[in-house]
Amino acid sequence: MVNKKVMTMFEKAEDEYNDLMSKKSIIENDKSKIKKVIEELDEKKKETLKVTLVKVNRDFGSIFSTLLLGMMAKLEPPEGCSLLDRLEVCVAFGSVWKQSLSDLSGGQRSLLALSLILALLLFKPAPLYILDEFIVVSLKEGMFNNANVLFRTKFVDGVSTVQRTVAKQSK
Repeated sequence: MVNKKVMTMFEKAEDEYNDLMSKKSIIENDKSKIKKVIEELDEKKKETLKVTLVKVNRDFGSIFSTLLLGMMAKLEPPEGCSLLDRLEVCVAFGSVWKQSLSDLSGGQRSLLALSLILALLLFKPAPLYILDEFIVVSLKEGMFNNANVLFRTKFVDGVSTVQRTVAKQSK
């Protein structure tokens, strides 16, 4: 003799089990799709960071060597790190790479920071730039006579322009 209540309970439990297994399958499928999307996004992020680093690095070095002739600068990951971990600023005088930024003068560090800011702004321009400090602003003749490079600002047709003037070498 078979208890009909038990058979009904068994069928109900079996239906519930099959329903849960179906839901589990859907969830596992969704999980694998989400993992795949995350991997694709991580790959895009790495590629975008590489492209960004190349462009910013090129502009950073170019701007820095324009501001300080004979010097080079670049961004690179420290040994044993990837560009996703961190980047270091490296500076060279001629062909000699400095071990530390503390080897630079305060003015050189300021120009280094300004070069990086300008390189980042070249990569992603903003509609307005407010740089509220100048390196040296002076009307003293001694400043002009002893400077290697002067950057002069003036208005031309209502637009602010910057002119770079290199001092003549005395013999």
